[in-house]
Amino acid sequence: MDSLETELDRAHDLNESELADAIETIGFECTRCGACCKSEADDPHTATVFPDEVRTLQASNDRAVDDGDVDDDAGGDGTADEESYDWRDVARPMPYGLTETTDGTVSGETFEWALQTDACGDCAFYEEAADGTGACSVHEDRPLICETYPFSVALGGTSQPMGDAVDEAGVVRAHECEGLGRDIAREDAEALAAALKERAVRELEEAIGVRDNYEPVDADDDVVVHDSEGAKREDGTPLADETPAEDT
Repeated sequence: MDSLETELDRAHDLNESELADAIETIGFECTRCGACCKSEADDPHTATVFPDEVRTLQASNDRAVDDGDVDDDAGGDGTADEESYDWRDVARPMPYGLTETTDGTVSGETFEWALQTDACGDCAFYEEAADGTGACSVHEDRPLICETYPFSVALGGTSQPMGDAVDEAGVVRAHECEGLGRDIAREDAEALAAALKERAVRELEEAIGVRDNYEPVDADDDVVVHDSEGAKREDGTPLADETPAEDT
């Protein structure tokens, strides 16, 4: 098995034109069905999000307030009820590796953040019109894994979207999506290819950062997320910020 550094070199060497060729060969057009944003077979939606992408999404609501798209005084009491997203409004610990006891307590260590979900298990940023057409409420700031779905690249250390690959061309894999097989403009294929390469590089850089910063912690009664910036609590604050109790 190649090292993460070797795979990162391969990611940097990916030819965007060849990736675009592969995407054109497979074909794709988003039908806005929303399937990639919703829970599947009662399993909550899981889409990997990088720490800096979480912060970008947090800031997206601040911009919406500034632009007048969000009511910054919804309660009418002079307070900005929706001025900022909390970390937990955007992301949750990836559930893999966590355990839940009979009383509902969750604990353990995990190594990724996932986009937050609503009570139905759908992405918290997914919106659906009366006709069933889906939309992303943070489309301009959506994470790379969302921007590049349903495609991935066949490199070790990179994340694979939900569902098995149903088609492939070169190193490009296509995952289940009703938009596959449709004609795609070269310009759109090239934009997808650029994002797909960026995602592959970022995923491997994140994996290397997680590996290099990992230190085991006691998570018997808590949830700890290890990302490229170190160990964090569920609210995104670093465990290193904890102040040891003073002797009395």
